[in-house]
Amino acid sequence: MKTVKIIGVPEHFNLPWHLAIEEGAFEDRGIRLEWTDIPEGTGRMSQMLQDRETDLAIILTEGIIKSISQGNPVKIVQEYVSSPLLWGIHVAADSSRESISELKNDKVAISRMGSGSHLMAYVHAQNQEWDTDSLEFEIINNLKGAIDNLTSGSNAYFMWEHFTTKPWVDNGTFKRLGDCPTPWPCFVIAATDSFLSSNSSLLMHILEVINIYTSEFKNIPSIDRTLSNRYDQKLEDIQDWLSKTRWGQSQLPEAIVQEVQERLISLDLISKVHLPAKFLHQH
Repeated sequence: MKTVKIIGVPEHFNLPWHLAIEEGAFEDRGIRLEWTDIPEGTGRMSQMLQDRETDLAIILTEGIIKSISQGNPVKIVQEYVSSPLLWGIHVAADSSRESISELKNDKVAISRMGSGSHLMAYVHAQNQEWDTDSLEFEIINNLKGAIDNLTSGSNAYFMWEHFTTKPWVDNGTFKRLGDCPTPWPCFVIAATDSFLSSNSSLLMHILEVINIYTSEFKNIPSIDRTLSNRYDQKLEDIQDWLSKTRWGQSQLPEAIVQEVQERLISLDLISKVHLPAKFLHQH
């Protein structure tokens, strides 16, 4: 039995992995897949890949492209979620602000530098035609940190996945002023170069298993109720999320890698555009 370490966020997107692990689908192929939840998200996961604390990560596309561009010895092996991520834009529920335009000069609460909440704050500001050089950040680590930060009167705004934060919008912790979808497929599977150099057949088995699970995921009987119960979400919210979400089973297109890099360089978040081969594992 070969042990492989994998990390991802503790969110509903990753249920196919948990079902496959629980049902022994990887063990049937001689693989012990050890999953660890990383609530801090992409910035922390990029660091763990760099430090070889994990072999694989389910990670945001823009975050890992930025990290690889800056020298992280990692490759994208495949798309995971090919639909955009819907980033909700939140303030404290008791805030007087009612529109996104009122956030122009406010600080942004982010999990950490290099995270999705950090990079998408730039993308969102650019979409609004704000001065991205003047963005200021407060590091809050994770969703719990954001709840503590916003409710203690920081006056920051906070971007996080729309459905993950919806229970806190519903219960009066946050007020959502709008949404900002990623302009590209949101999650990819990334692997360290050191893992790839000696485990290419093992990787193929892992991808075959997860691709079977994701391609059949929406057809699992009562999957909406399972998601609702496991992630403490309202059934109608999960059904809305499922209708918007598509899983991918093939490599991220080179054109997307170029598009993400061009957006990052326009925001001064990377220093140069590399060829797609720097980012993509060639199977």
